[in-house]
Amino acid sequence: MSIRQLPETIVNRIAAGEVVERPASVVKELVENAIDAGASRIEIATAGGGLSLLRVSDDGAGMEPDQLPLAVARHCTSKLGDDIFDIRSLGFRGEALPSIGSVARLSIRSARASSEGAEIAVEGGRSSPVRPAACNRGTVVEVRDLFFATPARLKFMKSERAESAAITEQVRRIALAFPAIRFALSGPDRTSLELPACSGMPEAAAKARMGEILGETFTENSLSIDAMREGVRLTGRVSTPSYSRGNAQHQYVMVNGRPVRDKRLSGAIRGAYADTLPGNRHAAAVLFLDLDPALVDVNVHPQKADVRFRDSGLISGLIVGAIRQALSGAGIRPSTAAASAMASAFNAPPHDQSAMVGKAPLSPSSFAFPPSARSETAWAGALSPYRPVETGFAEAAQDAFEARSDEAEPTAQEQLTNFPLGAARAQIHENYIVAQTKDSLVLVDQHAAHERLVYERLKTAMEGRALPAQHLLIPDIVDLPADDVNRLEEVAAELAQFGLIIERFGPGAIAVQATPAMLGEIDAGALVRDLCDELADEQGKDGLRLRLNHVAATMACHGSVRSGRRLRTEEMDALLRQMEATPGSGTCNHGRPTYIELKLTDIERLFSRR
Repeated sequence: MSIRQLPETIVNRIAAGEVVERPASVVKELVENAIDAGASRIEIATAGGGLSLLRVSDDGAGMEPDQLPLAVARHCTSKLGDDIFDIRSLGFRGEALPSIGSVARLSIRSARASSEGAEIAVEGGRSSPVRPAACNRGTVVEVRDLFFATPARLKFMKSERAESAAITEQVRRIALAFPAIRFALSGPDRTSLELPACSGMPEAAAKARMGEILGETFTENSLSIDAMREGVRLTGRVSTPSYSRGNAQHQYVMVNGRPVRDKRLSGAIRGAYADTLPGNRHAAAVLFLDLDPALVDVNVHPQKADVRFRDSGLISGLIVGAIRQALSGAGIRPSTAAASAMASAFNAPPHDQSAMVGKAPLSPSSFAFPPSARSETAWAGALSPYRPVETGFAEAAQDAFEARSDEAEPTAQEQLTNFPLGAARAQIHENYIVAQTKDSLVLVDQHAAHERLVYERLKTAMEGRALPAQHLLIPDIVDLPADDVNRLEEVAAELAQFGLIIERFGPGAIAVQATPAMLGEIDAGALVRDLCDELADEQGKDGLRLRLNHVAATMACHGSVRSGRRLRTEEMDALLRQMEATPGSGTCNHGRPTYIELKLTDIERLFSRR
């Protein structure tokens, strides 16, 4: 078959397949163009899940009439200079508008402040002449009948609701990156979304926008991040371990203002929470990376959602280190969501007295002491200064109140209420510690709390010295490809710190001299091969560390205070003080909360006192 040059319309439609994947892709490109034009207000209207209609209006700089034909021509852009590695705008390829016009019915109406408005239309890749049009300053881009020129593509679209949800998510991602811009999303196929512009300092504006999109619960249960390393700055907010999600949809990362999806960045966030969240839970995070454009390649894919860093290890290390530092420096704090769930779990007694049929009636005498103890002698010694119950509940309570000295010094137990977790008051069901602070009630899971304390001590011991190694009587020879042997040899010294001692054994083999004693009897060959796979992904040392941390977590689980053990008040208070001094003690090794705090105001609401 002879080679022939494809027609321009076919070339454009093939290129459009890379840029225009679904309606959300169109919204992304058009909104990014509006932001690059300096818009402070962007309105998006959709119909039919974006397949029937997409309209993006902005109040940006606009375009001159003679610029409109260039705007819909391939590889024409005003955003890119001669240096492809110095990209400081969201768009730069000059492919979005011509790609959209090749598969849909596209119209662009635009005007500058100093010129009359004009309009151009593109249908299936064919442009019409520019004509005058009434238009305020800014640009209105309207896309109708998306993929009408490529009907086969329509078969791969999801339902209108799913496509509308994808558009909403795309707008949310961009809105998080630009809190100073007002976004409005509307249409007959959706509920309206209004995101007003957030004013104030950049950090305050970003936090306000996070509250609008992720909810106030996120901002209440998140920590501020601000770190710098080798010219790369990381800011944003991450959730506390006690506030987690069932998936990673609430993780947003912006690189130089560009929302991106990068597996390495997601892996770094997951690694930072490795021993504070269970495997099926995910942290919520909004992170902003700012660095020299020359250090990141955003030209990897036409959709510009994937990026490549010149030093990916630096970026991953910065994210992991900053998040762990924030978690350790935040002290102990519970999740407000857990407190709300605890409050909602309480049920008020029924107002209908018929619901109490079959139960003992409530009366003052029902609060009295047991008949066996109703003697003056018994109560005088056991519960002084309370008087015998014959005086009645109200009278006895009043006399006891008056008997207390207002001038008495606070006891040591009362002084403990000044601590974050307060003073232990009781143990219920041999597993839960009830503590009281100045303004709240705290419920602690003693097993989960002590498990975290033991685990942190084990990790500290691991980091303070080389881990014990279990030497093999006969070295285990593992045959490996030469590349894997070279990678292992480069990190042999670091692996020795974890108790894995290896040395090269010829060009294609490794001799395992010793394995970490914590791992017990293991298959050394399988361990080394797993490390080779992880090293190929640049995670080898971290992979071994995670495996050892998992062993330490198992040891901590079996070596901590068990459920069902009765504790003395002094033991409970000691546990609370250790929790306050231990980073990450708000959750156990498996990611479960170790305690829940219910504020006094919430308790008063339960009793309708507020």
